[in-house]
Amino acid sequence: MIETDSYCREIESYLCRKNDGHLIRIVGPAFEQVTQWARDGVPLKVAFAGIDRYFERYYRKGPRRRPVRIEFCEADVLDAFDDWRRAVGVTLPIAGARAPKTDEPAQDDNDETSGRRRVSLAHHIERVVARLTTLRASSQAAHDIRNVLERVARELDALQPDARRARGEGREALIAQLRALDQTLMTAVMESIGDELRAEADAEAKASLGPFRDRMAPEAFSRARVAAMERHIRDHFGLPTVAFE
Repeated sequence: MIETDSYCREIESYLCRKNDGHLIRIVGPAFEQVTQWARDGVPLKVAFAGIDRYFERYYRKGPRRRPVRIEFCEADVLDAFDDWRRAVGVTLPIAGARAPKTDEPAQDDNDETSGRRRVSLAHHIERVVARLTTLRASSQAAHDIRNVLERVARELDALQPDARRARGEGREALIAQLRALDQTLMTAVMESIGDELRAEADAEAKASLGPFRDRMAPEAFSRARVAAMERHIRDHFGLPTVAFE
């Protein structure tokens, strides 16, 4: 179980930093809202990612007029939690949280509740190639990681013409290729990391899955642990998700 008072202090501190030092106290209904996130098992990093999503959208609207309150970030935090649960395989029913979506079709539209924009398959591939190319040029990527980044980027680039006109079974085949390439990328990266980073990823995976462990079968927990480790490593290197979700 996540310690709720400490959890709320962490959220409050993070919101203060995002608001350029302006302190917004988490009290009353906002406190109940945030403690519900803790009871639901929303990892702090996932809550921070949801808050980031709201601020990114807020900045796109122009100069800020007032500090952001945590209540405004609720939908984005729950969306980020949905994404995390789907990625690591936590499908348990959770009071106060929505069931993670597993088969929602991609659309080119805007979700006004959370501000998430769904992109076309071709645009997704274009963005992933751009990100992989940038990462390959960075000093952070080790030599063996650069090689796999280049290979995956080349294969994705070759798929772009088909992605623009793919429909039906052809589109599903392309999506399957993206999933395979994503696994290729993560397998190569996981094999290349050192013991220290691996231990760090494992510790965070165990901590984030702690609230769910007693309710998960050993096999399910083992799979979720590996997926959570991969997610940590993906975030560490800034790797994009090649799979089309």
